Amino acid sequence: MIYPTRAAILVTAAGAPLAFALAIFMPDRWYAGLAWPLAGLLLTLADALAGPGVRAGSAHAVMPTSISVGSRFPISVDVEIAGMAPPKSAQIGLEVSDIVDGADAPLAVPLEQGRGRGVRQLAALRRGAVTIPQIWLRWRGPLGLVWKQRRIASESGASIHPDLEAARERGAQIFQRHALQGLLSQMDNGDGTDFDALVEYQSGMDRRRIDWKQSARHTKLHAKEHHTERNSQIVFAVDAGRQMCEPVAGLPRVDRAVSAMLLSAWVALKLGDRVAISAFDSRPRLVSGFVSGTRGFGEVQKMAARIDYSGDETNYTFALTTLAGQLQRRSMVVLFTEFTDLISAEFLVRGAQRLLRTHLVLVVVLRDEELETIEERRPETPDDITRAVTAGAMLKERLLVLTRLRHLGAHVVESEHDRVGDRLVAAYLDLKRRNQL
Repeated sequence: MIYPTRAAILVTAAGAPLAFALAIFMPDRWYAGLAWPLAGLLLTLADALAGPGVRAGSAHAVMPTSISVGSRFPISVDVEIAGMAPPKSAQIGLEVSDIVDGADAPLAVPLEQGRGRGVRQLAALRRGAVTIPQIWLRWRGPLGLVWKQRRIASESGASIHPDLEAARERGAQIFQRHALQGLLSQMDNGDGTDFDALVEYQSGMDRRRIDWKQSARHTKLHAKEHHTERNSQIVFAVDAGRQMCEPVAGLPRVDRAVSAMLLSAWVALKLGDRVAISAFDSRPRLVSGFVSGTRGFGEVQKMAARIDYSGDETNYTFALTTLAGQLQRRSMVVLFTEFTDLISAEFLVRGAQRLLRTHLVLVVVLRDEELETIEERRPETPDDITRAVTAGAMLKERLLVLTRLRHLGAHVVESEHDRVGDRLVAAYLDLKRRNQL
């Protein structure tokens, strides 16, 4: 495709006043006024014919093999324009999936002997497959009066997955910190429920652990040593409904939940527990089997990447009843969700109450910082007062629902979006230390 540049249009339009003046003052020479636009047209045509043709341009996009949601990543585009007298620069436009941001403006690429590379930084907004079906390449003619543009088909693509590196690095830091504090050894040997060994009693040990029969047989005091039960079942139930797809600090709530889930799953697998994933919206969408050991973390990653975004309203009754029927033994259910009205919250409370008859339930919600900001902001207009009162009422309703869940026996983690992973791991370790799993 060849079309005029802004300069060509301005040059041609500049001759219009001259042609108009000749038509008024020299009506018998009116045709002389056409010389300017005809000259501009001929120059534009000559510019279109000069230099490399449209088919001489080619472009190829290169994307990273691994992209984490919420991160920025580069896309490199190699440009080549063959032929005599290639241009000094070109522009690139990318047709990219809407799950990334930053590809709207054209990218200028300097060329040297017809070759060059341009790099565009994009932001991964959501998980999924990002593709570049087409690349638009254009450059100016030697006179700068025409654009020569070509649309190039591309097969470049990559997958945007949950933030795995952050989960590994942060999980290793948390694991190392608790190991240095002696927490892990306390979990292995201490106030657990499973018998581990019979050891000679030492000063400072709990006297209730003394085995009097064995002590009489060995003529020395011996105590029973227990360790925390392993192979506890941890089920991460992720609400992927409409409200969980709303963004928080640029990322959907469900992606925040998935990142926290991966961090907690990594720690749980390191401690010998078994992990499974469940996702739901208006109905159950994803159910995985239990995996154990650090090698099972790869399977957890694959299942987490399959959690899709949904615009449906969450059906807590259907999802949690189905989940309760699938669990064959007592498990810890970590429920990531969000609610804004009392009607949906009532179904959440009923579903949690049904699970609490057999299982341990930990509800994870993100703090609604937007409502808190509206409530705390100093009002300046009557509308600000109305918004502040409404926000305060919604926060009170939210607190009421969370309090009801706590009274039923559920554990609740309400955290900022950037600390939810740490808070969840701390709650899990605390429950494990107290043998409530």
